[in-house]
Amino acid sequence: MANLHQMLTQVKQMQEQLQARLAQISVEASAGGGMVSVKMNGQKQVLELRIDPEVYKSGDREMLQDLVLAAVNEASRRVDAELQQQVTNLAGGLNPFKIPGLF
Repeated sequence: MANLHQMLTQVKQMQEQLQARLAQISVEASAGGGMVSVKMNGQKQVLELRIDPEVYKSGDREMLQDLVLAAVNEASRRVDAELQQQVTNLAGGLNPFKIPGLF
C-alpha cells in the first residue's frame, strides 16, 4: 500500500510539473512563406495571428483561409511535439506515448 501511495504521489508531482511546463510553452508557425503567422501556447490557445498586408491585395479569401488553417494546424503539431518531449523528459527518457494502451 505504501508503494502505491508513493507512486500516486510521484504521478501527481509529474502532473504538476507538466502543467507548469505547459503554461510556459509558446510556439510559432507560419504558412505561405511567412504570409500568415500564428503564436500558440501550451493549451493550444492562439495568442497572436499576423497576416501580411500583401495577402489582402490579392483579394483571394480562400487562399487566406487556407493559410490561416495551415499555420494554426502546424502550431498545434508543434505544441504536441513539445508536450511529448516534456513528458519524455519528466519520465526520465521513457516515452509513455509509445506504450500501447496507455494513451
